[in-house]
Amino acid sequence: MYLSRFLSIHALWVTVSSVMQPYPLVWGHYDVCKTQIYTEEGKVWDYMACQPESTDMTKYLKVKLDPPDITCGDPPETFCAMGNPYMCNNECDASTPELAHPPELMFDFEGRHPSTFWQSATWKEYPKPLQVNITLSWSKTIELTDNIVITFESGRPDQMILEKSLDYGRTWQPYQYYATDCLDAFHMDPKSVKDLSQHTVLEIICTEEYSTGYTTNSKIIHFEIKDRFAFFAGPRLRNMASLYGQLDTTKKLRDFFTVTDLRIRLLRPAVGEIFVDELHLARYFYAISDIKVRGRCKCNLHATVCVYDNSKLTCECEHNTTGPDCGKCKKNYQGRPWSPGSYLPIPKGTANTCIPSISSIGTPPKFNRIWPNISSLEVPNPKQVAPKLALSTVSSVQVANHKRANVCDNELLHCQNGGTCHNNVRCLCPAAYTGILCEKLRCEEAGSCGSGSGQGASPHGSRALLLLTTLLGTASPLVF
Repeated sequence: MYLSRFLSIHALWVTVSSVMQPYPLVWGHYDVCKTQIYTEEGKVWDYMACQPESTDMTKYLKVKLDPPDITCGDPPETFCAMGNPYMCNNECDASTPELAHPPELMFDFEGRHPSTFWQSATWKEYPKPLQVNITLSWSKTIELTDNIVITFESGRPDQMILEKSLDYGRTWQPYQYYATDCLDAFHMDPKSVKDLSQHTVLEIICTEEYSTGYTTNSKIIHFEIKDRFAFFAGPRLRNMASLYGQLDTTKKLRDFFTVTDLRIRLLRPAVGEIFVDELHLARYFYAISDIKVRGRCKCNLHATVCVYDNSKLTCECEHNTTGPDCGKCKKNYQGRPWSPGSYLPIPKGTANTCIPSISSIGTPPKFNRIWPNISSLEVPNPKQVAPKLALSTVSSVQVANHKRANVCDNELLHCQNGGTCHNNVRCLCPAAYTGILCEKLRCEEAGSCGSGSGQGASPHGSRALLLLTTLLGTASPLVF
């Protein structure tokens, strides 16, 4: 009996949990950039992709209204109540805090009663359009992680456009159109996000879902981020590997959820009827009590912390990267081209750290001496000696890290034994030589160098090398 009761309670708990939390924490991974692990060589750093936590981004934005004098209250004016559009004795007065409705009230704490809200001037200049642009700027690239939610204290507008910018407001592109009649307002067929698919997820649509006119119980407008995620991760966002893979490989999809600025364009207030009531123009205005924007700083998967200092957001970059978005390698860490981190493979991803430049590992010494003429030392094959001496000016670490920067050049990393440098990425060696800089005899690798092979250094060559080394040892000291 107890077992069956326990199983019933457990089943009930699972059901309630699934109902209360239909979505998992969508971006809950990648909260560590590096960790120490133990290997045969001791403790070493293991690097992984990382990103800041998702948070309320409205705490860090700047808001701008256009026209700048569109907020009500200067001069004071009366407007009609939301519940009764013909009871027009409410007052907006910018000089009285209790009656003022400034823009910052769109982002304050909404636990107060009555709710606080920004409000525009009324449509007293009808038929001139009553239009307002509300621009939200972060001066930083951010990635959206949840729905954008706008709560109106007035009726939801008959016509509105949500726009985004990726270049700090220099250019704009539409995110979504909203209208009571999409065909009439924007010459677009009405659609819902549910009409989209994986292949059309980037389509810009016009929706009539959120523009039902002047009603008291319909105040909210959404821009659906999670529903678009669900096309790749499934209805409950369980298959995050699929979404991460798409974000990694499809730049247009990644950019779709990335913004530096948002702009809400209010084009026509809620009318509620076919015709505007010109005798009661105080009925028509815009009022917004809350705007929710959740996201994170874009740090290209190279940081877990984003600092807000001097009214500016900046990533605290890891992986030897730098810049506001960790978008480039630090000085002396440009051993390979910068690359963003990768979400894959799940769950740690790939850090794609910047690695030391060859020049930062150790600068080859410069010589202020005159080299002896090798041919005067009676070396039968001078090419076997000079390359090995020249190679000593390149540290073993530099050679080991040849894939991290230029393999060869015409200044420090010369191809030896008659080899030629091809596009700074490899040496084209003569048939008898091999190695990164053509510094090895091919027969040495095969273990077939002998006195009869014609490739091994002769006793005369060994004596010449010894003589050359002695001469170098007695000359003036090296200058670094």
